[in-house]
Amino acid sequence: MGERILLLDGATGTLFQRSGRSGNFDALNLTEPDLVTGIHRAYIEAGADIIETNTFSSNRISQKEYGMDGRAAEMALAGARLARAEADRAGRKVWVAGSVGPTSKSLTLATDLADGSGRSLSFDDLAAIYEEQIAALIAGGVDLLLIETCFDALNAKAALYALARVRYGFPAIVSVSPGDRAGRTLTGQTLEAFYTAVRHYPLTAFGLNCSLGAEQLLPLIEQVAGFCEVPVICYPNAGLPNEMGLYDETPEMMAASIRKMAEAGWVNIVGGCCGTTPDHIAAEKEAVTGLSPRPFREADKQLRVSGLPAVHFYTMGKSRNIAEILRECF
Repeated sequence: MGERILLLDGATGTLFQRSGRSGNFDALNLTEPDLVTGIHRAYIEAGADIIETNTFSSNRISQKEYGMDGRAAEMALAGARLARAEADRAGRKVWVAGSVGPTSKSLTLATDLADGSGRSLSFDDLAAIYEEQIAALIAGGVDLLLIETCFDALNAKAALYALARVRYGFPAIVSVSPGDRAGRTLTGQTLEAFYTAVRHYPLTAFGLNCSLGAEQLLPLIEQVAGFCEVPVICYPNAGLPNEMGLYDETPEMMAASIRKMAEAGWVNIVGGCCGTTPDHIAAEKEAVTGLSPRPFREADKQLRVSGLPAVHFYTMGKSRNIAEILRECF
């Protein structure tokens, strides 16, 4: 990532839908492995340096909707093995990222508006569910984890906590799905506050995906590049969905916006999310080839905490206790 901008792959669901499939796409790891493998191969041929496993929903919460929660770990293991095998056949270095989705649950938002303390599951419950998925992905041979489309920092922290229990220090990327064009998440946090909440883990990269197209993400990825201490990733949708829920942005249109990010020196990894195809990734590869990646930065030593916004405590070299600092700030 310090030498060149790396290419992540694009959407899998889009290609499954184009092939006439619907429903539980993760189950295709078990029922139609050749179809899954073909998608991985197409993205590798388009120039992807990193391919994602088809395991976004391979967890007990998401699979319960299909009555397959008991086979979630099996799907994760199979998905990892399929991607690993195809990456190893590429004839060049291709990394495999284990996709870990956010589930449909939120640890931050109450499930009942009449009871602000009510939650459908606890932090430990979600961590245990993630731990099962993550252990299967690592056993299947992934090189890193991609905790993606995050809308709740507490969910992401549960995933990182689970990863630490399985294998602390294993490479992990966290990617946030902004809830609006201002960059707030669904739970109301700013992007910097979200990053502050997860920066305790030695992240491989942090950034944005989904929700918006590349052009709409430009000001937000500029924000991330301004505060982030680790490499930055951005893999947008192919524009905004039309009235039919489809994505109309062409590979050339998307690549032009990705090139703006790269020319500004904001990114280390780019790729595609909803609506993108191997053609989009091939166009992105052409757009960023020869451009320099975002320079690495050293982490600052100042105390940062987060609620909805992030707060930085600058002590000017003095030794001070937290109670004293908080009294001045609040």
